[in-house]
Amino acid sequence: MLSAIMRVLSRGMAALRAGRLMPATVAAGGLLALAACDPATMQISAPTTQRADPDRPVQVALLVPGGSSDSGRNTLATNLENAARMAIADLSGVQLDLRVYQTGGDAQRAASEAARAVNEGAQIILGPVFGESAAAVGRTVAPRNIPVLSFSNNTDVAGGNVFVLGPTFENTARRLLAYAAENDAGRVMVVSETTSEGENASRAIQRGAARSAANVVATESYAFSQQGVVDALPRIASAARSSGADALFFTASSAGALPLLAQLLPENGVRPSDFQFIGLTRWDIPPETLELSGLQGGWFALPDPRLTQRFEARYRDRVGSDPHPIAALGYDGIAAIGALVRSGARDALTPAGVAQPSGFAGVNGVFRFLPDGTNERGLAIATIENNEVTVIAPAPRSFAGAGF
Repeated sequence: MLSAIMRVLSRGMAALRAGRLMPATVAAGGLLALAACDPATMQISAPTTQRADPDRPVQVALLVPGGSSDSGRNTLATNLENAARMAIADLSGVQLDLRVYQTGGDAQRAASEAARAVNEGAQIILGPVFGESAAAVGRTVAPRNIPVLSFSNNTDVAGGNVFVLGPTFENTARRLLAYAAENDAGRVMVVSETTSEGENASRAIQRGAARSAANVVATESYAFSQQGVVDALPRIASAARSSGADALFFTASSAGALPLLAQLLPENGVRPSDFQFIGLTRWDIPPETLELSGLQGGWFALPDPRLTQRFEARYRDRVGSDPHPIAALGYDGIAAIGALVRSGARDALTPAGVAQPSGFAGVNGVFRFLPDGTNERGLAIATIENNEVTVIAPAPRSFAGAGF
């Protein structure tokens, strides 16, 4: 039987041999980031009320990717709804009328369902999951100034009335780079794959560096295949040694090139004892990744583990099964909407009202929406010690604390 390490390596190498990697966002939380499309414009005829009144039910449209022959999407839809209803049960002082609309994961169907929801009185939309669907929904309901709190992490579709709830590369990069700069590892070399996602991730790290005391001193990439990684290793190793870098910042996930890099870079003289290894993705997913010797002592970011474990336990008690990795976003979305309604502000249920600086408390920690439609989330910094996750910098509990 293969060891745990070989199973992770085999998965990553098989994906590379096939010329593909699972998106890093899937490994980091199961989110899919897709480009926008232009479904036919849907007519919205019903008037909407944007004032948040804590004494009256606020109608919330939950758009989930169910209602198709895809069992995975149907399961995700059910998980998001379960988490949203958990959040409603936890609310006090506000009334939310949650109505669920199935999109099948299709952008045009999502736009049609969003139009129907608004015509039926929806004042705010929670969902959909996929980036192209979020963009289509946002365009459809924009004439009524309806905010869309999408489960996507695709920052390309954020802006206007569309906000993304999912964890973003730039937010993760900023947190890690600030910590690196504070701990003598602020001269960073970025190592990324030559794909659109890898390039987006590399740019996010560079933007994050611009907002911190860290500096990107070099960037290197590798072709999107196993041979591409092998061919790039001498160049990556040479650049690491000559650039004066303190740290190597990897964009790869455990489902892609990360296991291969963790194994082969030390063999090419780039060792964790000489460079701080940092990951943009979750290194605790799958758990076998923790056994890779090349990642021992490495840093990555994750939501507050105590809060995450508490939510997962509550979900299991209520539903009888483990939640999907992004189910918590359903809870967070409802928590945010509840807080907005409780405020009673005239513009609470408008895009301007959603982007309020104090933020919200969710089951993964504090978060807030920014005016550009992206988000900031409070993240912990973790390292791997003896094949186990150890938190070395706790997640901030407010936006006035350390880590922001």
